[in-house]
Amino acid sequence: MNGNYKISVEGAKYGISFGTALAIAISYTNNHSVLWAIIHGFFSWFYVVYYVLFH
Repeated sequence: MNGNYKISVEGAKYGISFGTALAIAISYTNNHSVLWAIIHGFFSWFYVVYYVLFH
């Protein structure tokens, strides 16, 4: 049981960092602004989902 917990925590950690990188890349490509990229990176997956639904 302990080994499964470690795998799920590692997966969550990588998922969060990938979502942040994806949000920053999408934001900078669309806005050409480092400030907006940082703000959207903070919101990560929320911004990615917003972009997919409304753009």
